[in-house]
Order: sequence, then C-alpha cells, then structure tokens
Amino acid sequence: MRPSAAPWFETWAEKGFTNQSVRQVVRVHTGGTRVRIRLSNAYGGTPLRLTGASIGRTAGGAAVHPGTLRTLRFAGSRFITVPAQGRVVSDPVTLPTEPLDELTITLYFEEPTGPATYHQLSMATTFRAEGDHHRSPDATAYTDTVQPAYGSWYYLEGVETSGHRALPRAVVTFGDSITDGFGATIDGNDRYPDLLAHRLITAGRPRPVLNAGIGSNKLLTDSPLGGDAGLARFTRDVLDQPRVGTVIVLIGVNEIQQTDEPVNGTKEDSPPVTARQLIDGHRALIRAAHTHGVRIMGATLTPYRGSAGWTSEGEAVRGQVNRWISTSGAYDAVVDFARALDPDGAGPIRGDLHIGDHLHPNPAGYRAMADAIDLALLDH
Repeated sequence: MRPSAAPWFETWAEKGFTNQSVRQVVRVHTGGTRVRIRLSNAYGGTPLRLTGASIGRTAGGAAVHPGTLRTLRFAGSRFITVPAQGRVVSDPVTLPTEPLDELTITLYFEEPTGPATYHQLSMATTFRAEGDHHRSPDATAYTDTVQPAYGSWYYLEGVETSGHRALPRAVVTFGDSITDGFGATIDGNDRYPDLLAHRLITAGRPRPVLNAGIGSNKLLTDSPLGGDAGLARFTRDVLDQPRVGTVIVLIGVNEIQQTDEPVNGTKEDSPPVTARQLIDGHRALIRAAHTHGVRIMGATLTPYRGSAGWTSEGEAVRGQVNRWISTSGAYDAVVDFARALDPDGAGPIRGDLHIGDHLHPNPAGYRAMADAIDLALLDH
C-alpha cells in the first residue's frame, strides 16, 4: 500500500527507514529445501537501496535460530536497488522448511528510504533496530515495535519455498479486512486463510494459501485507507502470484457500508452503490481469472447488521449480491460465509463470532469461515 495521510494507526511507513534494520516474521504453508523472498517498491517515488537482507527460522519474538540464519543475495550481490514502482526477487538459499514453520526476514536500510511501500494490517509484530543487525540472531537490538500492536509489513511482498517436493497450486484469498484478518489474535495466525491452510495440512492436502486481503479495500474504487480498488489490483495480487490454482473472492461490503468516504481522492462522498455495479465488478474478476486459467470461488458477503455503517438499503443490496453469487452459476464454486457467521439466519453475525463491532469476526468466527469451505473444491 501507499502510505496514507489517514492511516488507521501510526506506522513507520510515512517516515521510512534510515540506518535501521527491520525484522518481520511470516509463516509458510508448504515445506521445501530452499526459500527466497520478493520485495516491492510499488509505491516508491524514488529507487530503494537495500544494504543487506537475511532469512532464518524464528526462535520467538525477534530472535532467530543461529544455525539457520542465511544471507540473502540478489543476482549474487548483498546489495540491491529496487526501482521506483518496481519489485525484485532474491536468489534462493538452502533452508529446509516444513508446513507451518515461521521464518524471520530482516532488511537493513543504510540510506534513507523515504515513505515506505507497506501492508498496513499484518496482525503480526514487526521489529526495528537502530543500525545494522540483519545478521544478528539475537533479539537484543530489536527494541522497537509498532504501537498499537496490529503491526505492518514493509516492502516484503512474499516468501517462496521450493525444493524436493512437487508443489501444489496455490489458493489466494482476496478481499478486505475480513480476509486480511482484523480481529484475529496478534501473532496467533488465526485469520481465516491461516485456518484454511491448517485444515488443508491436516487433511493431507498441504498447499500455499496466500492472503491478498487489504483492510478497508473496495472492489470498484480506490480508497485513501484501503488502497487500490480490487479491480485494479486483482492481476498484481492474484494472477501474477506463482502457481495460482484457485482464488476465493470476498469483497463488496465496504462499498455498501462506507458511503461517507471521498471518491478516488475527490471531496465528494461516494454515491450509494447498486447491486448491479457490484455484480458487474465480480463478473470482471471472474473473466480475468478464467482468462488466466484460474478457478474462482465466490464468497457471500458477510453480515454487518448492528455495525455503525448498517442501513436497511445497504442490507437490501447485500442480499441481492449474495443471491447472485449463490445462484447465478457465474462463479466456479461458492462458499457461504454469510451463513457460516449467521447460522440461524437471524440477520447479524452471531454474538460469539464477532469482536464486538458486528462487522469483523473474532478467531471463532474466522474458524467458522474456514470450516465452511469444501476442500475438494480447491483441488485444481
């Protein structure tokens, strides 16, 4: 995401980094013998100079198991300049991994980066140290974390595993904050995509489950908080990912309930969205996926009755869109997330399945969503 003038919470993105090491922890869903990382300067106005990078197995907090720490190189060099609006991929390094292993990626920026390309909501702790500590397994120098502790990821676009196993095709989960995992446990890996990955592993069908959710994201329009519109970012965030087999789409509620946000940088409020506009947007995603040979699963829009943005008019639009998703046959498959969170059909998310705002699931709600997916429909 581009650093926003109106972020949900304070991050390091606006000022960027100078002579600082940034340590980020991610969990992988498939094992292998080698790993590499992808870095993005998608929203950078100037080239990004990376002075050093490393990867290793997480030892808890900001610590790394010393025997696993590997220096990352880019075309053989420890240094790399990422062009403005560009991306780079590291050389692979030997590092055996198993499904659900946690890996720590450390980036050292000696020179000022300027405002950072970042993902605002990580629901994972990111650590920062003054000076160059990218080769240190010790956590002592990493005394700074983002507060509040929702966390953000900086420049890190992805981690890829490869090696001795034939890798299955990936599942990409695409959507807004409910896919992103707002309301999940910090550092708990209990967003719905995490829990889906765990189900696949338990069932003997391990595969990468990529989280392409962005909090406050909209399908049709760019947003100061939610970044590029879903339609605009679908190719980059879904179709350009490695070995994508299936995408699960859950997006549209923000269009319905956020009607007072300026449109695409103007000072005018968003006009009420219609069901037809949202359906047309979903059809565009379906066409794009099919053009690339990707199976696409539609998810019914989740309830939000009782939340600050709920209106009866908006509820009618949600109902129309959900009927189309469920009955039109346009999607290759459907998962009924609305029923998973409102199993009795009462209207709102059931009280024990949301965080108190009647909009975002809690870990139990995310579990219900992951459990609602027919795993057989992901085999593609």
